[in-house]
Amino acid sequence: MPRVARGHINEQRATSNEQRMPFTPEQFFAVFARYNAGMWPMQVVLNAVAIVILAFLYSGREWSSRQISKLLALLWAWMAIGYHFFHFSGINPAAWLFGAVFLLGAFAFVWFGVVKDKLVFRPVAGARGVAGAVLIAFALVLYPAIGYLAGHRYPAAPTFGLPCPTTIFTLGVLLFAAHPLPRWVVVVPLLWAAVGSVAAFQLGVIEDLALLAAGIVAIVVMLVWPAPQRRISMGVEQG
Repeated sequence: MPRVARGHINEQRATSNEQRMPFTPEQFFAVFARYNAGMWPMQVVLNAVAIVILAFLYSGREWSSRQISKLLALLWAWMAIGYHFFHFSGINPAAWLFGAVFLLGAFAFVWFGVVKDKLVFRPVAGARGVAGAVLIAFALVLYPAIGYLAGHRYPAAPTFGLPCPTTIFTLGVLLFAAHPLPRWVVVVPLLWAAVGSVAAFQLGVIEDLALLAAGIVAIVVMLVWPAPQRRISMGVEQG
């Protein structure tokens, strides 16, 4: 095929991608830069929140599950307001809808985990525990590392507390939830695992390929390796 023809096809593909998205990749990464600059030092605080969640998970205290639910609700409310409403809406009107859905996700953690006390988190061994630990480690460590290697440098890079790494982290934590797990708590993270992965394919955020993979892993693990039954004791359970 002549070079002119190949170039024309590539231009058509690029134009098609731009037409499917209401913003360019440059505008998308510029939002991260504005968010990281304007919200500092919240990135440190949000990473600390993740560490506290893990500390509660392994604390063995009966009241720790409610604290985990409160902190997960905080993360999802932050993404709705701090990112979607205040930043992403500047280039994508759909961010208002995304933010509203994320607030529903935050409400689910409050309602089922705090008000109804139906979310119990505890350490789990076996395949389920390994999968949960891998997703958590990926969100906190490997996600930013892959982004850095891909050329996504701070501040124009997604940090923890933004939707994609935080969704992966949430799905990992949910794999440590005891049975029965309220389905509504899983709906929004799985929904964003599908919607948010578009960035990997159309905007060049290759680390977000893990978002779709995390959703698939979470579904498979929940179906194949059932969660341990809820009980008062918070000890390690084989799963």
